[in-house]
This record gives sequence, structure tokens and C-alpha cells, in this order.
Amino acid sequence: MRIGELSQRTGVSVRSLRYYEQKHMLASDRTAGGHREYPEAAVDRVILIQQLLAAGLSSDKIANILPCMRDHDGGPAETATPWLVEQLEAERARIDCSIRDLRRTRSVLDEVITTAAG
Repeated sequence: MRIGELSQRTGVSVRSLRYYEQKHMLASDRTAGGHREYPEAAVDRVILIQQLLAAGLSSDKIANILPCMRDHDGGPAETATPWLVEQLEAERARIDCSIRDLRRTRSVLDEVITTAAG
């Protein structure tokens, strides 16, 4: 599929898809005319990239761990290593900390809302 179709199917801009390719998170073949051609699996890859970005991982971190993850479910690939586990545990700890901070902030907002409404 061409880049425009991949963009449509994933809801990710063409510009972002080019960036993912530049960062080696996504790969394409080139046609004789120089157009990018992506395999069907690129849809799952882009969705996984989006999920990891939404979780707060940097594009550099994602580029490092993607080779160790399957696209269709985000699970470990045959190339997964103890290093991947270490990296993902660190990211999980960071996310857990963010969740705690967000819950604390939500609690403060709830108190302000209750006071202001009362």
C-alpha cells in the first residue's frame, strides 16, 4: 500500500509516517517510480508506535525496542532479550509514577469542584 493509504487506515499523518521511517521505526520498499510501498503489517506497526508514543515513550526508545516486539499484539518477538525486559520495566515504573501523579491531581480537582459547587 502507498503512504496515503497507510495514513488513512491508521489516522496518522503522512508527515509522521515519513518521520517513523526516518527513525527506523517503519520500513517501506520503493517502486520503480520512487514511491513508498508498505506491507499490510505496516498498519499494525504504526498502531503499535502510536500506542507506545501515547504511553510516553520517546521515538528513540521506541526505535530501540520495536525489533524485540511483534506488531500485531505488542508481545515479545523471538528476538526479545533481557535488555528489552529491563527497558520495559523502567518504562512501566515511569508510567506507574505518572498514574499516581494524575490520580493525586484528579483528587485535588475533585475537592475544588466539590467546594465550588457546594
